[in-house]
Amino acid sequence: MTIKPGDRLPDATLMRMGDNGPETVQLSDLVKGRKVVIFGLPGAYTGTCTTAHVPSFMRTRDKFAEKGVEDIICVSVNDPFVMKAWAESTGAEKAGLLMLADPEAAFTRAIGMDFSAPPVGLINRSRRYALMAEDGVVRVLQVEDSPGECTVSAGESLLEAI
Repeated sequence: MTIKPGDRLPDATLMRMGDNGPETVQLSDLVKGRKVVIFGLPGAYTGTCTTAHVPSFMRTRDKFAEKGVEDIICVSVNDPFVMKAWAESTGAEKAGLLMLADPEAAFTRAIGMDFSAPPVGLINRSRRYALMAEDGVVRVLQVEDSPGECTVSAGESLLEAI
């Protein structure tokens, strides 16, 4: 079942790189009592993800903050080492985006955003989407029809929708 506005986000254990290496992060801790944006994408270092999706949230970070959004979280089915390197190479970390790994795609499957595209080597990955949640409840959800597109899930589009 695909998550929709009005649904509560499932709790999930995601990963990031901490000072002492990989560490787990409970999604429930990041969303409880807070207004957050979460965007998902097929993979770190992939074309549209790197050249369009992540930069769109870097450009709009301050405008989201003006609307009360406390964190912008990028979730990808990758490992935390890759997510850390990608955050540094794109400037996302410096821009204040929280880049989290969903290494087993558990969160991605739980919200119904998983897909596979074997011809291009993408197996058990995330569809491209963006959502805004308040206190763990999805208020706005925008999902792309194709993983190669970044229109409705771009930072500017989500900003306009909220």
